[in-house]
Amino acid sequence: MTVVLEAKDILFEDESLIVVNKPIDLPVHKNDFMPHDAPYLTKLVGDYTGKWIYNVHRLDSKTSGVIVLALDSEVASNLTKQFEQKVVRKVYNAIVLGEPGECGTFDQKVLVKKKGKIKKNAKTHFKTLKTIETGIDYKETINTKLSLVEIELETGRWHQIRQHFAKNHHDLLGDTHHGDFTLNKIVTQKTGIRRLFLHACELEINHPTTGERMSFKAPLPTEFNQIIDNLSASE
Repeated sequence: MTVVLEAKDILFEDESLIVVNKPIDLPVHKNDFMPHDAPYLTKLVGDYTGKWIYNVHRLDSKTSGVIVLALDSEVASNLTKQFEQKVVRKVYNAIVLGEPGECGTFDQKVLVKKKGKIKKNAKTHFKTLKTIETGIDYKETINTKLSLVEIELETGRWHQIRQHFAKNHHDLLGDTHHGDFTLNKIVTQKTGIRRLFLHACELEINHPTTGERMSFKAPLPTEFNQIIDNLSASE
């Protein structure tokens, strides 16, 4: 699949920074495992602006949503410190297995890298926005439920959201690393949709030059509503 950056994906731009609604399946920066001509966000944004792009935080390739990029080194340093000092507010939407409850917090250690054994404390807050009954029966579950949740991170570990929800038996839909392979396959067969259902929906920062508190939002991807509508209709 060819991933392109469109004008509608640019949420904000000034002389200091640019905020993008990143598409799924687009890495933020180049890595050694990519084909030499594969697209990545910092290159696409550089081509769009004609400027050198500084990455100050990251989203996984499979995660869509709001990401901020700096247009000079001083701005990059300021934004990096905001992330390190937890000045930034990060909010996500996800579709998860089951019914995790009206609201809650996962306060558990998670792995800090893919093949590591080191675990560190992590805290994830959530609230359930909607729960549907899908009519899907599999394993020992009758009429499997899915929930649309809003998530706010207090820490920023590797795959923190995915790890926390999987640990608590509420796997993220479409997660091929920590999630439920059987459920993912059934949902794809029923809907034709294949993606990780994790979306960075809101990001709040202090503008690095004016100090103004700014909030950037990316609308819920159409695939989220399609899953909810299509599977609710199969009850």
